[in-house]
Amino acid sequence: MNGLTLKQLRYFDALARHNHFGRAADACAISQPALSMQIKELEESVGAALFERAPKTIRLTRFGEEFVIRIRSILRSIDELGDMARAARGGVLERLRLGVIPTIAPYMLPSVIRGLTNKFPGLDIHVRETQTQKLINELNDGRLDAALVALPASEKSLFEMPLFEEKFVLVRPQSDARKPIPHIEKLAEMRLLLLEEGHCFREQALSFCSIKPEQPRDGLDGSSLSTLVQMVSAGIGVTLIPEMAVHVETRSASVSIKHFDAPEPSRTIGMVWRKTNRLSDQLMQIGEVIRAAG
Repeated sequence: MNGLTLKQLRYFDALARHNHFGRAADACAISQPALSMQIKELEESVGAALFERAPKTIRLTRFGEEFVIRIRSILRSIDELGDMARAARGGVLERLRLGVIPTIAPYMLPSVIRGLTNKFPGLDIHVRETQTQKLINELNDGRLDAALVALPASEKSLFEMPLFEEKFVLVRPQSDARKPIPHIEKLAEMRLLLLEEGHCFREQALSFCSIKPEQPRDGLDGSSLSTLVQMVSAGIGVTLIPEMAVHVETRSASVSIKHFDAPEPSRTIGMVWRKTNRLSDQLMQIGEVIRAAG
């Protein structure tokens, strides 16, 4: 099995994740024919097929499933060696692969990016927006350096740095603006609009309203906070959103925003990264910049 290259292994990893030559090629910033050629050469080098190819889909062979586990371990170790080398020569963080959950990204990223570029000129910042569990998986796989999430992440392999607390607010149709703030038990009886399953903000809202995830409710789900607010504006129900989203999401919506009586529902925003990351000191500095931006 001679002639394997690091580039081929990264291309293989990308194709195994995307299960699509076009999307994997885009992720690797190469042409699809070039990716196909590299994968073909890799299969020839190992002497076995790594993918089963169909007209519109591909999937890993049984050998490919075992191969990808070993390859990802190798790639993670190589990335950690790079971190060790940077730490040894002064800990200069040249690239930051930052994950962000969707209920933070649209509202904080402009100030976060501005703060980081001012503090660390030349820092190459890559942003990945997706749900918490996917970010955790990508952190553990070495595909991300750090992620902004709601704490606790409850992952033993990750270090958690709390940054700030943020309150939730009640969003109702403008016609309800003069009505009293409903008690928690009443809120659970209303048509409560929530983010779809997989979003941690959904679980936090359900917990505040004392609603079990499996409990039937007269509500609808949305894929974004923007959708929820617009649904409220149309008179469909009520929702909760984080305070940082108010300015952006209510500009074009006829809604009323109210704070709850104490104790107000809230979440802790923090940054997480692998405990084994040799650049933890530098990531701590990154976290301080993000805290100031929040």
